[in-house]
Amino acid sequence: MEWNKLLNKKSLITIVAVGMCIFHMYTAQFGLFSAIVQRSIHLLFACILIYLTFSIVTDKNKTTLSAGSKTLGWSVDIVFIILSFVTLVYLVIEYKNLVLRGGEATDLDLIFGAILIVVVLDVTRRTIGWALPIITLIAIAYSFWGHHIPGGWGHRQIGFEQFVSFQYLTTEGLFSIPLGVSASFIFIFVLFAAFLLNSGVGLFFINFANGVAGTWRGGPAKVAIISSGFFGMISGSAVANVASVGSFTVPLMKRLGYSPTMAGAVEAVASTGGQIMPPVMGAAAFIVAEMVGTSYLKVCIAAAIPAVLYYFSLFYIVHIEAIKVDMKGLPKEEIPSVKDEFLKRGHLVLPAILLVVILVLGYSPMKAGFWSIIAVYVVALFKKETRMNWPKIKDSLVSGALGALQVVTCCACAGIVIGVVTQTGLGLKFSNLVISAAQGNLLLSLIYIALAALVLGMGLTTSAAYILTVIIAGPALVDLGVDLLTAHLFVFYYACLSTITPPVALASYAAAGIAGASPFRVGYKGMWIAIVAYIVPFFFVYNPSLLWRGPLWLILISFVTAIFGCMAIGSAVEGYLLRKTNLLERVLLFIAGLFLISQGIRESAIGFTAFLVLLGIQYVLIKRAGKKTIGAVFNP
Repeated sequence: MEWNKLLNKKSLITIVAVGMCIFHMYTAQFGLFSAIVQRSIHLLFACILIYLTFSIVTDKNKTTLSAGSKTLGWSVDIVFIILSFVTLVYLVIEYKNLVLRGGEATDLDLIFGAILIVVVLDVTRRTIGWALPIITLIAIAYSFWGHHIPGGWGHRQIGFEQFVSFQYLTTEGLFSIPLGVSASFIFIFVLFAAFLLNSGVGLFFINFANGVAGTWRGGPAKVAIISSGFFGMISGSAVANVASVGSFTVPLMKRLGYSPTMAGAVEAVASTGGQIMPPVMGAAAFIVAEMVGTSYLKVCIAAAIPAVLYYFSLFYIVHIEAIKVDMKGLPKEEIPSVKDEFLKRGHLVLPAILLVVILVLGYSPMKAGFWSIIAVYVVALFKKETRMNWPKIKDSLVSGALGALQVVTCCACAGIVIGVVTQTGLGLKFSNLVISAAQGNLLLSLIYIALAALVLGMGLTTSAAYILTVIIAGPALVDLGVDLLTAHLFVFYYACLSTITPPVALASYAAAGIAGASPFRVGYKGMWIAIVAYIVPFFFVYNPSLLWRGPLWLILISFVTAIFGCMAIGSAVEGYLLRKTNLLERVLLFIAGLFLISQGIRESAIGFTAFLVLLGIQYVLIKRAGKKTIGAVFNP
């Protein structure tokens, strides 16, 4: 009886999850195994956890399934666990022999390789649904039958042996860069986030933001922006961010007068921005660094200014919305003391600061993540209420492992697509198509690729949307003269924005559920208030100083003018500057904002002059009407 209790599904999940965490912490500190071995063990842990967690028979009502159905479902899951174990452990054991025989495939290699591809498709379907597996199946079909396609889209014939051996026995297919990044950098940072959040830092961020901005106009919306920005830097997941912070901020926004649609949209957009906000950013940022061949720190530096513009524009639009309806903040008696909160939980932020310091000193992200996890435990000991006992540590380990499953499966499944693109030359073909369709015009190419990222991101995680888009469309931007890192960041931003872009907008759907609003209305409102985020990537392609490139004086000027540009576009979107604006003023403000964000001192000067003129006209009209000057726009 005791043995049966020990081996129940929950206990097995705990054992496997803890084992997965120990394996990754060990390799983070003492060094990775060879690529195939590291990635195989990483994928094996993930597959076992998925089959234990996502049963093939879903018992939603917990009363509708017969005992026979449950037994059958559990039996199928066990079969898949065994197949995962055999095919991946085989690679670990056979790796040295594989090297000695020069990668030549045996019949057993081909059988195991085919089985593993089916397993990867299945675990991906279980964790994120059918979208990515269907795309992968189309890619596989193209690989096998694409040689029948006439013209430039065809390719040389690829047989079963060539396909499977390329996917299973090399690091160019299933085990390519995305899974490698997941097996090294991403997992350790997801685990760090789990430890940090279980220590209570999430509550600190919410209370700190509430203490700072709670009494401001539309306070809860600004609390949502600040806390979601902080929380998102750690969690790296838009949907998880919405679920964690939104449950607190959305009801407060509704209470103060925001419509359910507006409240949901603000939280969805604020939560999505966490993926592009350094120093941690989303999981896809690690993949960006690896695929570009640069350090993660350089990616963070390049992403900093666009991330600040994202949150500033959202903050400004929320502020204007609060002014338009004369919204107040929360009562002072409901506001927590910032000082008290710092004294109570402020020490929990130290591991995040340590993480940044270690990265700046030039250590690897894995080392930084490992020592930051240790620091969370040590720092939490400072206060009795934040100390982490074994149950908290165990919960952190389990939630960290489970939190990484979507990323693991997306990276593995996307690796299959990467293998197809590499083996068939599809990337070059698509690149030529984009350049041809745009007739060599960079702006048109950017529009096509942005749309591709948004469409591919529907229903997918940010990592999957980024990988699929960049492997196909990225070369087109590079061929048109765009810097490699800039091209990847361009795609990365739109992959992030796909989580708030209808018709399939995962973050917007999650926020709509909390707000009790229509998912589509929340999605479209989110797009509207995040308009600057859809524009900025175009400008950093043309204006590299927004990615921290060039002389310091030019970077500072570009940043300051871009801030005014965000204000101009925000006022155009909301139809309010110092007072309500008419249609002509809104159009002029929008154009002025575009000039302010664009490259060149002359363009910025034109935009700034237009913005000041419109500001002056509104000021004069207000004075003539005998009203006091409305300084609310510049007063929180």
